[in-house]
Amino acid sequence: MILPQPKLDHVCTLQVTLDPIREMGAGRAGARRIIPIVGGTVTGLRLSGRILNVGADWQTLFTDGLAELDTRYAMETDDGATIEILNYGYRHGPKEVLEAVARGEAVDPASYYMRTHARLETGDERYAWVNRTLFVGVGARNQSSVQVELYAIA
Repeated sequence: MILPQPKLDHVCTLQVTLDPIREMGAGRAGARRIIPIVGGTVTGLRLSGRILNVGADWQTLFTDGLAELDTRYAMETDDGATIEILNYGYRHGPKEVLEAVARGEAVDPASYYMRTHARLETGDERYAWVNRTLFVGVGARNQSSVQVELYAIA
């Protein structure tokens, strides 16, 4: 039996606006910090709207430079649906590249790894398809925002 190969369908671009980082100090696994998610936009053929001011990225930074990303936030579609976004992933790369990202410098996203898997959920029947779809993302960190290209696994 030959199983179908998965393919990726672009769903939307998330431009997520961030408040300043709130450092928590050392936790059990590494340095902990919270980055509030305060707004942004969602643009795409399947999803479009705005990022709501409800959520944050609870990060763990490991000594080898790996950042474990653990976000929970929400969007409101242009037609009024609310969709929760849970996004988990990793960001890592060469030390000098990650230091430039941390300083807020413009860095080529291809020079480091920022990948996520996302789960979306809503009670709005118009978007019920997000409740039964798996998503992956490719991201880039900017000085006060994050961009994620979100893909459905088909």
